[in-house]
Amino acid sequence: MTPRLFCAGDLAVGATLTLPESAAHHARDVLRLGADAEVTLLNGLGGEYRARLLLVTRKEVRAKVLACHQRESEAPHAVTVAQSLAAGDKMDWIVEKSVELGAAAIVPLAAARSVLRLSAERATRRVDHWRAIARSACEQCGRNRLPQIEPVAPIDHWLAAARERPGLKLMLSPVHPARFSALPAPAPGTPVTLLIGPEAGLTDAEEALAVAAGFVPILLGPRVMRTETAALAALAAIHARWGDF
Repeated sequence: MTPRLFCAGDLAVGATLTLPESAAHHARDVLRLGADAEVTLLNGLGGEYRARLLLVTRKEVRAKVLACHQRESEAPHAVTVAQSLAAGDKMDWIVEKSVELGAAAIVPLAAARSVLRLSAERATRRVDHWRAIARSACEQCGRNRLPQIEPVAPIDHWLAAARERPGLKLMLSPVHPARFSALPAPAPGTPVTLLIGPEAGLTDAEEALAVAAGFVPILLGPRVMRTETAALAALAAIHARWGDF
């Protein structure tokens, strides 16, 4: 498989460009590519570009774009994962695997029971870190459209705005009796929003706000999942029932 490298900005057939530092480092130091090696470039806006490396040095990696292929691998339903902040490296895992499973957007939420607490400065750095993880995941999994990683938001503020969100809105819950398997299939192309609580779950007040915003509480099964498992299981279930699995 031709190595895939993320390269933000306009890409055009026939253009010669200097790769950004992250892509240059990956090509030169990780993959050990040299001049004349072929790569696939993506800018996250759709399509992919076949290119050849012209120059590989410690200071610069230059490539020429040879062709454009309008290949897409997006899921039929645009799924937004609204994930309450998880501790340690669990959020890294959730972001990476959600991108691999086709999530169109990820919203990190600061919930009342979130173990992870971030200052404004730390939150900005974390979001930048998660966006880098999303880019790497797109390179690996073959997606050509970069999912949006939104800034960290207080869950009550986000839920107030979520009243206006279109589409199917689902809240994963270990206690509500309604099962995912009983949901009717949404119309093709309907956006889906998944709300997932933190390790200790959403509070009663947060669940009430979610229901008021139009979220339907659902149960994935008889087993209680950890927060880093729930979103991924739901994404897989959505693609298996209504998507491209």
